[in-house]
Amino acid sequence: MPPTIVMISDTHGFYDRFKVPKGDILIHAGDMTKRGKLEEVERFNEFLRFLPHPHKIVIAGNHDFAFEETPETARRLLTNCTYLQDSSVEVEGITIYGSPWQPWFHDWAFNVQRGIDLQRKWALIPDQVDILVTHGPPRGIGDKVYDGRNEGCDDLLARVLQVKPKYHLFGHIHEAAGVYRQHGITFVNAACLKMTDEQTTVGPFVFDYATGELLKQEAETGETRHE
Repeated sequence: MPPTIVMISDTHGFYDRFKVPKGDILIHAGDMTKRGKLEEVERFNEFLRFLPHPHKIVIAGNHDFAFEETPETARRLLTNCTYLQDSSVEVEGITIYGSPWQPWFHDWAFNVQRGIDLQRKWALIPDQVDILVTHGPPRGIGDKVYDGRNEGCDDLLARVLQVKPKYHLFGHIHEAAGVYRQHGITFVNAACLKMTDEQTTVGPFVFDYATGELLKQEAETGETRHE
């Protein structure tokens, strides 16, 4: 049986606002906390402890300051998952690479200036990746904010199109959550909350890894887009 992949992001500590479906591999694309405190990381680890998924993969996001300010301590607190930061893991024959960086915005965690600084981060992505996990979106895909601007990263998009992963999972732009099938890649903005203190949006998402079929979508308020 091909594995099922459960994708979530931007939970911000509101674990009672959404249901996580069962699956083989759970991937969280960052913003596990609201304020980035170590005690929030501990709560997140406890949340993971009670989930049944055999494999749990996590990256940090712009709210998760503890992983930038006290990285060794924060990582030690995550005993119930594999934490990725500019690194990869192979699970059930699937290579998963994770990176927390996003374009600079008011000096949040893992903010990097656009241009050469971000290019260097994306250059670390290996040429062979099956599931790419970043916190922020690529330009023009799952990145539109409420006023219509696209806030994704051009250089990330360029690297994604070079690598051509089967899936690119991200979050960050809550209002653009959904599935986008473009360039032969399944892009998933799996943000679970419309805003950090509001109602559940379109995630979590469950995919049949081999076929790319969307098996389950917990809420129905977002969009599924195709080429």
